[in-house]
Amino acid sequence: MELKNETILMNKVVWYYYFGNLTQQNISELLGISRARIIRLLEKARETGVIQFRMHPEHGHRMETETRLACLWDLKDVMIVPTASDGMNTNENIANAAAIYINNLVPENAYINVGYGDTLNRMVNRLAQITESTVSIVSLTGGVNCYLPNASSSIFNARLYLTPAPILMSSPEMVAAINNEPSVRQIAQMVKLSFLTVVGIGAMDDNATVLRDGIIGKNDFIFLSMQGAVGDILCHFLDRDGKPILSDVENRLISTPLEALQNLNNVIGVAGGRHKVDAIRSVLKGHYLDVLITDEETAELLTVS
Repeated sequence: MELKNETILMNKVVWYYYFGNLTQQNISELLGISRARIIRLLEKARETGVIQFRMHPEHGHRMETETRLACLWDLKDVMIVPTASDGMNTNENIANAAAIYINNLVPENAYINVGYGDTLNRMVNRLAQITESTVSIVSLTGGVNCYLPNASSSIFNARLYLTPAPILMSSPEMVAAINNEPSVRQIAQMVKLSFLTVVGIGAMDDNATVLRDGIIGKNDFIFLSMQGAVGDILCHFLDRDGKPILSDVENRLISTPLEALQNLNNVIGVAGGRHKVDAIRSVLKGHYLDVLITDEETAELLTVS
């Protein structure tokens, strides 16, 4: 009889907690038993199968892919969003997810390093709209236009600390001179102290941001491809093994060095699309990221090493 009464009590606790939306304290007061006993009964219900949890297959598969991808590429975390039929919508989904992820992660009044690219620009604007405290954005490269807030943003809780120079200079000597400027050195010091870093990843196709924004010319882009480049991170072009392509472009960059990027904590890569798979895989092989935020189709392709 005692066992039967215990089962009846367990069923009541389960019903009130999972279906009646009562708290453990509410149930304790209602049934006149201790909260510790409520916890034991809920645990027993899970162990004996009275209450069972099932995740929707779509979400379960996504979680499985995230775990597999993180293990394969030695990442601290992976976040996967749905792949849209329109590539631009996929970029928007990734940017929004990155903004939410970062907003949930950073402490109040945090400093965040941000790289170059269209998806990152969307992410910055979205983050500035949803954050409740002011976020300080520190540029990882030259080229200020990509960091400017969207004029349509009604709320912009962000301060911008920009490198006062273009991304690509005319000569290595100009790069050395710019990097010695006190204002540029100050930004470089801020980069080292920021809470986290967010970077985009570019592909080697005609829609590449570096081409569309006129950062490098078509001939230089073709020459980099001929040298084995499969993509870029912070405008550093990489081969399939994640190693930098030594070129005239690399020598004229105003950009955080790859060695410095590898030494930063909490580096989040934000990129997706089938056309970027080779570029993202190259960045993962180079061990430049701690976290990857991408879309489902891209994630599936990246699980094949």
